[in-house]
This record gives sequence, C-alpha cells and structure tokens, in this order.
Amino acid sequence: MYESPYRSSFEVHDDGTNSPLDHQRAISKLTFGLGFLYYKEGKIQLEPLPETPINEGPGHAVPDVLMYDPVAEDTKIVIEVCQTNGQRNDLRKIIRLIEDDDYGILEGFVYNYKTRAWLRYRKGDGGTATASSYSELMGVDMGEMV
Repeated sequence: MYESPYRSSFEVHDDGTNSPLDHQRAISKLTFGLGFLYYKEGKIQLEPLPETPINEGPGHAVPDVLMYDPVAEDTKIVIEVCQTNGQRNDLRKIIRLIEDDDYGILEGFVYNYKTRAWLRYRKGDGGTATASSYSELMGVDMGEMV
C-alpha cells in the first residue's frame, strides 16, 4: 500500500485496514447500496468509491466513501463513518472540505455507526449541519442502507 509522507491538515479520517468491523461494515453497506443504484439500476449519476483519495497525487483527503461524477470528473459528495468520539472532528473536516472549495464538493455526511445518527452538511449551510441522511443531490435516503 502506498503511504504518502505528506500529511495535509485537511486529510479526512482514514482508519484504513485498522478500522473496527462495524466501521468497515457500514462502509460496505453504503458502497453496496449506492453501487446497486448506480451500476445496476442507473438511478443515480454519481459513482460510489470507498476509501478513495478525492484527487490524484499525495496529500489529498481520503473519505470513507466518495460519490464521484464521472462526467465532470470530480467528487460531489463525501461520507465519513465514525463512532461517537470521532463525530465532531469528522464533521469539522467535512465542513472544511466543502467550504474551502478546493474540490467542488457540494454535500457531505457523517454517519455514527454507534448511535445510527446522520449529519448532513451542504455547501453554504454556514457551518451548521442538519440531522439527515437524505442526499438532495442524489435524491436518496442513505439511512435505509446501514
């Protein structure tokens, strides 16, 4: 596995292979559910990619799941999976990724697999997240997938 010596302050939480089973299970369920809608049914236009850097090259954020627009060739949505003690930090990272506008991300989610709670942040929300698992960009409620 490639390890970059560069550590960006905007790097999204990456537990990689050391993540707890529940964390990886949530990523798997989201990737499967969203992948089915994308690959099989063609109901969404964004491709789900797990543990993938937002951009090529070292130093880019690696969210748990990103939703990639293959036509525009950029990431539109990022999803972080966490437990309670990492939720606040993951939400801050999502907000920075969206509001700094380096990547063109429009929507971000934090899913707490311990409490089953979702937070959604959209570009322009002014730093305040909403308790929601519904993606307006995709027209999909991801809460049913995990």
